[in-house]
Amino acid sequence: MRPFTFHPGPRLIAGHALHERLPGLLPEGPCLFVTDAGVRGLGLANGFCAAVEESGRLVTVFDRVEADPSKDTLLAAVETGRLAGVQSVVGFGGGSPMDVAKLAAYLLGSGDELDKVWGVDVAKGQRLPLVLVPTTAGTGSEATPISVITCEGGTKLAVNARPLTADWALLDPELTIGLPAHVTAATGIDAIVHAVEAYTSARLKNPLSDALAREALGLLTGNLLTACREPGNLEARSAMLLGAHLAGIAFSNAPVGGVHALAYPLGGLFHLPHGLTNALMLRPVLEHNSEAARELYAELAPILDPGLEGLGSQAQAQGFVNSVCQLAADTGVSLRLRDHGIGEDSLDLLASEAMKQTRLLVNNPCPIEEADARRLYEAAW
Repeated sequence: MRPFTFHPGPRLIAGHALHERLPGLLPEGPCLFVTDAGVRGLGLANGFCAAVEESGRLVTVFDRVEADPSKDTLLAAVETGRLAGVQSVVGFGGGSPMDVAKLAAYLLGSGDELDKVWGVDVAKGQRLPLVLVPTTAGTGSEATPISVITCEGGTKLAVNARPLTADWALLDPELTIGLPAHVTAATGIDAIVHAVEAYTSARLKNPLSDALAREALGLLTGNLLTACREPGNLEARSAMLLGAHLAGIAFSNAPVGGVHALAYPLGGLFHLPHGLTNALMLRPVLEHNSEAARELYAELAPILDPGLEGLGSQAQAQGFVNSVCQLAADTGVSLRLRDHGIGEDSLDLLASEAMKQTRLLVNNPCPIEEADARRLYEAAW
């Protein structure tokens, strides 16, 4: 057996009415509750905040998190928590609030300076107790030790370090029932990309992350269209939420690659949602990787299409790429950059910015140079 290290992620509670469980997972003292205005406006957080307040703790709500949260937003959340003297942090919402909550809990607990902890395994301090509650089935942020923040010039920087792993993650599928179809689609595609890129990661791929990625891919691809077309289908929502979580654990151990590397500049420069940017770059990057990752794509192919079982690896790999990309198209998401306000004159800038994502590019099954990135953006345009 090839040596490997595997980190299992946070302790997990899955079920219904989980607001009742939240107070028992927090220490005494004030709590910083990180979310966004949209989630708060829907009332999804009301029961969770009320439960913590009824336990005698002061809750300070920070709901100013935007999509692709900025460094200023993160630092504002930290200052809010510091002024309130909080002793714990809850992240509630999609990937953006959870990313802010993770890094805020770390900075509040450790006292470290943000600009000194960017990168992989640089942050080694002690964070505040942390609970994460996802309201989308996509990012898997509740499962990972990664926080991605948009900094000056639209560049996305990340802290990827084990102290950011939450103490607890709470999975309640009822919180995802109200998601619009386009959000369900984009976040679901994001989770599928996590599973695929973890399985094909050039670094740190291991048997446990492989098993989780395969299970996640089956749950996600088997339920995505149902969740989009039948938004109240709790069984499909449950499968998507669990699939996203398992994919999150998989890619926190076997990190993602080229799709994410090329997706990040689209979010940083044009403020497109993260799941959508992954969907936009899915086919070009999978096709770029198709020879280097042929055997791995072939192994995944029957999960999407049992009819591909027994074919040669070339046919299976091509069938896999076609199947996963057709699934993305069937959700109704427009998969061309031009349909999202991106002009052809931006492709050079995008390619240049993608080259800054070195922590992701090294995980891709084959190299992506700047000329490759320009070609892949052009293919997506």
